[in-house]
Amino acid sequence: MGSGKTTLGRKLANKLNQPFFDLDAEIERLEGEVVSGIFEKNGENYFRKVESEVLRKIINEHASFVMAVGGGTPCHCNNMEMINQSGTSIYLKYNAGILTSRLINAKTKRPLIKNLNEEELIVFVENKLVERELFYEQSNFVVEKTNIKVENLWFFL
Repeated sequence: MGSGKTTLGRKLANKLNQPFFDLDAEIERLEGEVVSGIFEKNGENYFRKVESEVLRKIINEHASFVMAVGGGTPCHCNNMEMINQSGTSIYLKYNAGILTSRLINAKTKRPLIKNLNEEELIVFVENKLVERELFYEQSNFVVEKTNIKVENLWFFL
């Protein structure tokens, strides 16, 4: 959350002349419900099952594309393995301080963090990074910079 996956993904897809998919947006389109609503109504297990199915569907239906996945996607249902087997994965690695500063003004758009103050937000981000790092580090490439730009990703493609 806050790493710029969607923004960079769109720009990269445009430069590569490839279709772009935001996995959460695709899930919302197919379910007719926002991600937070799916979580609230059906629970995380249901969401993760749908998420994995939609990921597999996109992979199977498109030979080449760029995709931004949700922060939890790599951590469930062997999705990281599926992602790596089907293409090149890139982890946009930022520390918790940078992510917090990027998220602080966008909290209202993000249900998981909208009620957190800055101190609570940094703790939340730190905990998520610790929890998910093992999965993220399985990416084919890790890009760790202060301000990642599309040009930083060319080397990996």
